[in-house]
Amino acid sequence: MATPANKKSSSGSAKSSPQGKSAERPTYSRRRSRESALQVLFGMDWEIRDSDEAVDDYWAKFAGEKPESYDEVRTHCAELVRGVLGNRAMLDKRISAASHHWKLDRMSAVDRNILRLATFELVMQADQVPRKVAINEAIEIAKKFGNEDSSAFVNGILDRISADMSRGTEARDKTPRAAAKPKARPGQDAANKATSGQARPAVPPVATIASADDEAA
Repeated sequence: MATPANKKSSSGSAKSSPQGKSAERPTYSRRRSRESALQVLFGMDWEIRDSDEAVDDYWAKFAGEKPESYDEVRTHCAELVRGVLGNRAMLDKRISAASHHWKLDRMSAVDRNILRLATFELVMQADQVPRKVAINEAIEIAKKFGNEDSSAFVNGILDRISADMSRGTEARDKTPRAAAKPKARPGQDAANKATSGQARPAVPPVATIASADDEAA
């Protein structure tokens, strides 16, 4: 299975706190999950296969030493892979709309899959991952696995997707709400039932109009 070349050594883990535990462990674990998901998706660009099989193969053959919090990292990696593959048409549509003059098939496989991962987090996991975190993580991963232009390219497209999402939210907030249905006047339900089987007259009865005027006064 093909994997993106790692330009920098990944041996440097998070610094330890005075208590001997990694102060950045949760962030580091999620970063490793994203990097692993990227490598699985990169390989699946070249070889179409079942996502769970691809994840199993990656961890068995290509992942090297098991990272800290291995079960958590592997579970999150599989969740990201399945999420991207299950929503890829929608994700690609959003990326294409934000990537002016760049078609998906012209992007490098690394950049394309970093964008898919980050867009999945932006759109589908907004309640779990803040937008700034999703974008910043994608930028850092692009610096590590992409070329010298990848981080700026990824940043620009994700900023546009985030801005489009904000405009969409604002538009929904400003949409006028439908007027509340007026409550029936006392006794009107009975009158409606009594006349439900009759054709309505073209002009309201004079008595009804007078009653409405009296209430308005």
